[in-house]
Amino acid sequence: MEQAPANAGTVGPIPLLEDQEHDENVQNKLKFRPGDLVQVKPEDEILATLDADGTLDRLPFMPEMLEYCGRRFRVSRRALKVCASGMKGGSILLGFPADDVVMLEELRCCGATHDGCQKACTILWKESWLRNAEGHRAGAGKPHAPNEGLRARLKTMVSPNTYFCQASEILRATKRLSRWERYTKWVCDIRAGNCSVLEMAQRFSIFLFWRVQHILFGPYGRGHGKVTPTEDLNLQPGDLVQVKAMQSISETLDEKASNRGLWFSPNMRLLCGTEQRVEKRIEKLIVDGTGEMRHMRNTVFLERSHCGCAHIAFGGCSRREYVYWREIWLRRAGDVSKSQD
Repeated sequence: MEQAPANAGTVGPIPLLEDQEHDENVQNKLKFRPGDLVQVKPEDEILATLDADGTLDRLPFMPEMLEYCGRRFRVSRRALKVCASGMKGGSILLGFPADDVVMLEELRCCGATHDGCQKACTILWKESWLRNAEGHRAGAGKPHAPNEGLRARLKTMVSPNTYFCQASEILRATKRLSRWERYTKWVCDIRAGNCSVLEMAQRFSIFLFWRVQHILFGPYGRGHGKVTPTEDLNLQPGDLVQVKAMQSISETLDEKASNRGLWFSPNMRLLCGTEQRVEKRIEKLIVDGTGEMRHMRNTVFLERSHCGCAHIAFGGCSRREYVYWREIWLRRAGDVSKSQD
């Protein structure tokens, strides 16, 4: 077995080789579960897991992940099934063949080395990049010395117009789930600790309701326009807004319930009439599966507004992506009373 470098395990006391061997053996037998305390391995150990493209089983280790090396986090959930959005025909459900990917405490990609991509994807972590940190003294940790070999291995583009990241490679790192797999993964979600039986029952109810709704009445909230309107509010981070009523939003949508290609999903209706705060403007993001940088206008994130996958995917999805809001669906909170006069 390859011996760990002297600076491995910088958080708390340096573990003995026997402890490391024990941890690795435990990891090989048991998969990490939500709530488990793990440590991201140091850069040299991660380098040993990567191929020439900087990937493990085609999933890239991105430069934005380097700052987390040596640090400890709790597992938030296992990536048993994930959505890929922006596909023709809508989102699709995917799974990792080895079932060895987790999410950590809502860590998201900042896009710093990908030309400022603002998609803020939840970072996917191969279990081979982590070690069990339970039983060791917690601490803030010290930064590891940069490993230039790892940094040189991590590419961010494959051509002048095509980016390389976990979003761009999501289709190659996963397999498309069959109908049977989509409808049976809920058992794995419960067993893995991603959700309780009651939570899964609620997801079933939501999916079935909206499935019947779509079959009987078509896309929720759809409008009748072929060319949908736009509005520029120049919203900025921290601005307080009110989400318009569903009737007003429907007037901005086409027959597929989209405004300029952006779908108004059923779960977004839950915020209609409520006051929300803008988290940030969205001007560019990398498209799942293609690596294309898509530029957007008059679009924002609202704080704590995440994809309601249970509305469209049986049992939901682990990826927990942000929801995009067109400014025409919102009004400034200060303009609410004025519009009611």
